[in-house]
Amino acid sequence: MSPVGKDRRGFSLLELLAVLLLISLVSLIVLPAVDRGLREREIKQSALALAAAARELRSKAVHENSLQRLIFNPQENSYESWRGRKIFLPPDVIIAAIEGGEPIEEGLRQFLFFPNGSLFGGGVGISGREGSRAYFVRFDPITGRVAVLQGNRQ
Repeated sequence: MSPVGKDRRGFSLLELLAVLLLISLVSLIVLPAVDRGLREREIKQSALALAAAARELRSKAVHENSLQRLIFNPQENSYESWRGRKIFLPPDVIIAAIEGGEPIEEGLRQFLFFPNGSLFGGGVGISGREGSRAYFVRFDPITGRVAVLQGNRQ
């Protein structure tokens, strides 16, 4: 056993710098992938939230025997659901396309959910601003089923 402070074992400055260099290189590779994964997750969560809002409106239409509306405003990057509750998509997520529905005003489209469970068919494309993964929320006109599909549409 050697006295305190007299031990010569340890790491040299060169070894510590080599470890710091390796950590820096690994972080340069890993951090962009993590950032991309977080953006992809945000897009998916936005598509799932839209599908949940559409399912809620269909359920309200059937249970309350009343017409319900889902209104999209691509200029504001938002949609309006039950009782005028407006939902804005995150800044990196956009409404890429709207198929079907009914035009109501300049740039606005609505999907109607009827008391018998049917609705105006079509769908809405959700994607990232930088051309990342896209999702398509499809509204089946006969069954009223709301499905989230990966990709532009299918």
